[in-house]
Amino acid sequence: MTAWMADLWENVRVALDGLVVNKMRALLTMLGVVIGVAAVIALLSIGEGAQASITDQIASVGTNLIFVTPGAANLHGPVQGASGSATTLTYDDALAVADAALVPDARWVAPEYSRNTQVIFGAANINTSVQGVTAEYLEAFELTTARGRFVEQRDVDRRANVAVLGAQAAENLFGGFDPLGQKIRIALPDGDGRVSLTVIGVLEEKGSSLMGSADDNLFVPISTAQTKLFNARNPLGELVVSRINVVAASEGRAEAVQNQVNDLLLRRHGFDAAEDADFSVINQADLLSMANQVTSIMTVFLGAIAGISLLVGGIGIMNIMLVSVTERTREIGIRKAVGARKSDVLMQFLLEAVVLSLIGGVVGILLGVGLAQLVEMTGLIDSLVTWNSVLMSVGFSVAVGLFFGIYPANRAAGLHPIEALRYE
Repeated sequence: MTAWMADLWENVRVALDGLVVNKMRALLTMLGVVIGVAAVIALLSIGEGAQASITDQIASVGTNLIFVTPGAANLHGPVQGASGSATTLTYDDALAVADAALVPDARWVAPEYSRNTQVIFGAANINTSVQGVTAEYLEAFELTTARGRFVEQRDVDRRANVAVLGAQAAENLFGGFDPLGQKIRIALPDGDGRVSLTVIGVLEEKGSSLMGSADDNLFVPISTAQTKLFNARNPLGELVVSRINVVAASEGRAEAVQNQVNDLLLRRHGFDAAEDADFSVINQADLLSMANQVTSIMTVFLGAIAGISLLVGGIGIMNIMLVSVTERTREIGIRKAVGARKSDVLMQFLLEAVVLSLIGGVVGILLGVGLAQLVEMTGLIDSLVTWNSVLMSVGFSVAVGLFFGIYPANRAAGLHPIEALRYE
């Protein structure tokens, strides 16, 4: 072992001995660092978990899916979509997008018109999204029927009074009974009466995603939703849609499809520039970028809040080290009198501050990981502990010890040995 390593180890040992002598004071001093590090890891883990969850949900919908919505582009538009209040996208627009000659790189085009309303069966009554769709919707969102069948083109052509239930909607309305062939009633807006629909299918459970959950929804032919259930016409009398869902032939063609759809609708709507358009064309990459931007800002904000408690812990370390310097003034004088250099005294007190913060950091890491796992177990929100957050917390705790230990250590090192020996 080299001389400097031996000196370092000796200083660490002396620092530990000093902490052991004042156990309660050391524990209380470390508490601020423990809480700070634990908060940083727990909150960063929640932020990272939220970002990973949103990314997985977007990817689960399909990386080659494009959304055409009324209005200007924003994160909420394509996700919520089904308001039914916008009138700038027509069913004829959807038919034009579905024309292979106009958008050659699209595989599936699935327009929808959706509204929330009451669905009734016997004594059961639920409020859910009634989505008017075409047969292509099943393929576009990779849904599977568990029983019966999905909406077909013939149902759309004759505006059939039929419905397909999501797995959870079927459970809520029918419990353990088979819903196929049963009649359900849809409450019309503004109390205009009810329309009876026959259940022709039930979907397999899909789970929730950033697009919502198909499990809770009711699916009907889009023509039925537009003309029999809701008034889906604009002031010109044209049938409108809430959203046009387009699936590119491949992930690599998604951007090409986005451009083709955008150019087509600009021509149809009479706009020269995309900035002036009354519609938005957004792909999964746009959604992912916006979602990551939001969650990254949230993660940084959470980390900054937690970092404040670390600063408070650092102030506590500096305060206790100043008290320690005062209490050990005579000891410092004796050490200097027998030949200790200024750098030796400086290193001793600086190492005490670093050891305090480092031990507190390790305990804080264990506590923070435990809190993150506890949050994960509740199922309310995802958390993801990363090495980056752990290493950053350790580094920050050591930096706190160094920063807030410099002033007390420098004060101790600067004491004149004669004055220190005279101190009572």
